[in-house]
Amino acid sequence: QVQLVESGGGLVQAGGSLRLSCTASSSMFSINDMGWYRQAPGKERELVVVITNDGGTNYADSVKGRFTISRDNAKNTVYLQMDSLKPEDTAVYYCNVRARRLTTTWFLEYWGQGTQVTVSS
Repeated sequence: QVQLVESGGGLVQAGGSLRLSCTASSSMFSINDMGWYRQAPGKERELVVVITNDGGTNYADSVKGRFTISRDNAKNTVYLQMDSLKPEDTAVYYCNVRARRLTTTWFLEYWGQGTQVTVSS
């Protein structure tokens, strides 16, 4: 099983910054893609950004130029640096990981518990 631990959420004023982190405990798994999703009140969960195991990235248009994703494969950790935050960024942010059990050939998705990000005007 893969256990994801998220941290870094909080309350910040518009224009401020936050840094999220997510670490996967996966001694029996091979980690592939990692990413961040978010869900605002009354809205569907949406992709923020994903990063592949070779460093390729895919950002949502709404966060391009403001958010930066990175990963440390040795630590099985993914980060999300959020700058120039806007009230529209207020949401619960979820870490997402695709992992393969070492004894299998297929991948499964795992989700973090979520961390609240609130941006005031």
